[in-house]
Amino acid sequence: MNDFASKTVAIVGLGLIGGSIARGLRTANPQQRLLAVDTDTDALNEAKTAGVIDAFTDLQSAITEADLVVLATPPLLIEELVPQLAEQESVDTVFTDVGSAKSHITRCVEAQSENFASRFVPGHPIAGSERSGFAASKGELFFGRNVILTPLASNRRDAIALVHNLWRALGADILAMSVQRHDKVLAATSHLPHALAFTLVDALLEQEQSDDIFRYAAGGFADFSRLASSDARMWSDVFVANADATEAMLEAYIGKLQAFQQLLRSKDKDAMKTVFVRAKRTRDNFIHKHFNSGLESSMETEQLSLKVSPGGKVEGEIRVPGDKSISHRSVIFASLADGTSQVTGFLEGEDALNTVAAFREMGVTIVGPENGAMTIHGVGMRGLQAPRSPLYMGNSGTAMRLLAGLLAAQSFDSELTGDESLSNRPMNRVAVPLREMNANLTTDEHGTPPLKISGSQLRGFHYDMPIASAQVKSCLLLAGMYAQGTTSITEPAPCRDHTERMLEGFGYHIQRDGACVSIEGGGSLKATDIDVPADISSAAFFMVAAAITPGAKLMLRHVGINPTRVGVINILRAMGANISIGNERSIGGEPVADIEVSYSPLKGISIPQDQIPLAIDEFPVLFVAAACAEGETVLRGAEELRVKESDRIQAMATGLQALGIDVETFEDGIRITGGQMSGGEVDSFTDHRIAMSFAVAGLRASSEIIIRDCANVATSFPGFVALAREVGFNISEQKGAQ
Repeated sequence: MNDFASKTVAIVGLGLIGGSIARGLRTANPQQRLLAVDTDTDALNEAKTAGVIDAFTDLQSAITEADLVVLATPPLLIEELVPQLAEQESVDTVFTDVGSAKSHITRCVEAQSENFASRFVPGHPIAGSERSGFAASKGELFFGRNVILTPLASNRRDAIALVHNLWRALGADILAMSVQRHDKVLAATSHLPHALAFTLVDALLEQEQSDDIFRYAAGGFADFSRLASSDARMWSDVFVANADATEAMLEAYIGKLQAFQQLLRSKDKDAMKTVFVRAKRTRDNFIHKHFNSGLESSMETEQLSLKVSPGGKVEGEIRVPGDKSISHRSVIFASLADGTSQVTGFLEGEDALNTVAAFREMGVTIVGPENGAMTIHGVGMRGLQAPRSPLYMGNSGTAMRLLAGLLAAQSFDSELTGDESLSNRPMNRVAVPLREMNANLTTDEHGTPPLKISGSQLRGFHYDMPIASAQVKSCLLLAGMYAQGTTSITEPAPCRDHTERMLEGFGYHIQRDGACVSIEGGGSLKATDIDVPADISSAAFFMVAAAITPGAKLMLRHVGINPTRVGVINILRAMGANISIGNERSIGGEPVADIEVSYSPLKGISIPQDQIPLAIDEFPVLFVAAACAEGETVLRGAEELRVKESDRIQAMATGLQALGIDVETFEDGIRITGGQMSGGEVDSFTDHRIAMSFAVAGLRASSEIIIRDCANVATSFPGFVALAREVGFNISEQKGAQ
């Protein structure tokens, strides 16, 4: 029996939600002791007779006997029950609720003793039906559905874990957010639609010949009005509990209705069509992304292109999104730490969000991200749980390779998958050394994903990396945290040291000796706060943009200038770029600064070998700088670029040649002769950095550049187009089949 199955759970309220919780737990954990409290004796007797619950009891007895009490009553009744629950200070019972409004409940909970508040973890399953009562309950109601937890600052780690495990046992996907955001989101997505359904049916009822209206109503009316069959008492409670947020959403909706009323009066067909097309696209994308309901074939044909026209400028002051490498690592280490970590500046791109989703699936409660801020309730080094399905890493080689090292040391089996691009990227570079540590993992026959991992006890070892790779080094350090003995890695050239810096920030000792870094297994991590600096890889696009555009002057704020990442600055300066660095400081062990770039004519150079690992992700946009420089720029010894999200040497060469630039490629590099770029069409090869690099090239092209297949820009730099427009790019998005 698993640990949660040994806990006694009491459910207060055996309606649709409470009854479904009981049925689901009985199926998942047949031997688990389940109690129920309800004033409806028929429901209690039915549940007891059916074997769904073991016994029914009164509220005070439930508090005394249960490890976890679930309040599945109407929202306003929860508020009445909380003071009664808090009276028994001698018990250590954990409490949660299922209410769809949270502010009124948390205010009431926080008004009780600190001990009680530490054990009350608010929750809300996003599941239900227009039917109500125990008869409508079903055990699979929550399977694959979202449950939102809104942990309080005072909540104990074990209390959060117990509530998390409740919903995990029921097959739900567990999210977390702040109370305020929850109530706003639910007002928009649930409470407002219910209000509209109730009031629409009520309005039609008052029409003359209402019987005929209902008699001849089509399927659309039945679909829209379905919510009006929901439980009246519960929903009146919901609207009172979340009145402020719902009223604000209703006000916004009324404004939209009034605007549409004007379109009707003017019979403006084109404007109506614009509204309808925008709404259709938004809903189709939402359904495709979150429900995956058969739209794949139609959605896959819709592409995103970028169009950049000449005449743009580069000026102003901006802060680019947070560093992707540090964002990934902040989730990993905070999840494994003892205690609660606060993260700010987190990059809310698809890759980093996939890492968040992976750790949520492994039992970690993560609140946010909300505007780059997250609260991560660490589970400790041995607290991860077996994922119930393969962990999807999207387009991120960093996430897959780092998690391979972590998961190889766990006591459970797991599988790592990715998108089409990631599925073609080499994984033997981590698989081979991990196997030397006694890891049990397999790739496909080509050494590419998926990675299938069976947890095992690892042994420390020494590894001489054949090529400098921060991903390989970090993978082995993560594995080394769990291995018996010492794990040491020697790098042939300096590569990113974010992992080492963050380990030290979380209190885990590492040792450096020249090019060798060592870690002893068996330590622990202590929660800490992390301020993620702006990503120098993202800043690089704007640094090059300012360096190549006559008259440009741009300030980039709070950029990470880790010594292992500043190759782009060093190379641009060697080419003659005018770059100044100021306001240098250290944030959480990472050096940051403000970077100012002004236009200056560039000259071609031979790129020093020692700068290659320091600028490995920035080379696509550096190739654009080379295309605008006088003379030749030569890069050799960079074969790593051929196994990134695309073959970046060939992808950039193909695009630059299409724009009239003289290019020669080698297995390990490229020669670019600067000249005047023409316009034309280029392919990004689904690589976000290729797409953004050619967007920068558009600043110096003689005519417009169209960049195809750019949807993946969101994986590394959400908001790139908006920020580019802010500083003066003439750039736009084009959606539709290509």
